Amino acid sequence: MATTLAKAADGTETSAAAHAARIAHVSKSFPGPAGQQLVLDDISLDVAPGEFVTLLGASGCGKSTLLNLVAGLDKPSAGSIATDGRPALMFQEHALFPWLTAGKNIELALKLRGVAAKAERRERAEELLELVRLKGAYGKRVHELSGGMRQRVAMARALAQDSRLLLMDEPFAALDAITRDVLHDELTRIWRETGLSVLFVTHNVREAVRLAQRVVLLSSRPGRIARQWTVGIPQPRRIEDSEVAELSREITEELRGEIRRHGQH
Repeated sequence: MATTLAKAADGTETSAAAHAARIAHVSKSFPGPAGQQLVLDDISLDVAPGEFVTLLGASGCGKSTLLNLVAGLDKPSAGSIATDGRPALMFQEHALFPWLTAGKNIELALKLRGVAAKAERRERAEELLELVRLKGAYGKRVHELSGGMRQRVAMARALAQDSRLLLMDEPFAALDAITRDVLHDELTRIWRETGLSVLFVTHNVREAVRLAQRVVLLSSRPGRIARQWTVGIPQPRRIEDSEVAELSREITEELRGEIRRHGQH
């Protein structure tokens, strides 16, 4: 896949090179009642090819803002972002078109990607549904699918974009605990099978530790990288594993300290 050359705030171009994503000294401000409000401040972060990174932090720390910048939905106020090709983005809500079947939702992404042949789109959609363990669900309407099944279809649609970088913005937050646990397993399996790079936003510490190779904690007001952890616990992991619980406690204490320092409740 061709490397994307991303323009920095000063107009210069940077290359992702050997990185799935390269975030270099990125800051982001938004207009506020008292002038420009700094939301992200001097964020530098590289995501290696095939790496799974979680962004963790309190509500309002800028996690989703950073993900939107990497996705190209907005531009940084300063700094630069480069990615290896166009990223695929998966939201908290499935955002499926209810008038289309599961398969047709995936086919639409394939069509937008430039897959012209109907037969090829159909075949690839069925392959992706099988990958997310929804074989036989091609003709099902959205209202016929459970919440977990809808998120699987949304994941298949994201994979249909043939991106090497998958951006996920709290995609399992609205699901019940058992469904979320199952989808953690599925995401880990798909990540390992496909070799994708994943940048995953969450406020759930255990979710971050269960999934990631690296956990990045953002501070608040404005968002800065406060600390990072390399997670050396072998996969597959369970959310109740003692090693996951131990590291989660350490990260939670750091997160609480960040919240206290910035006066959040």
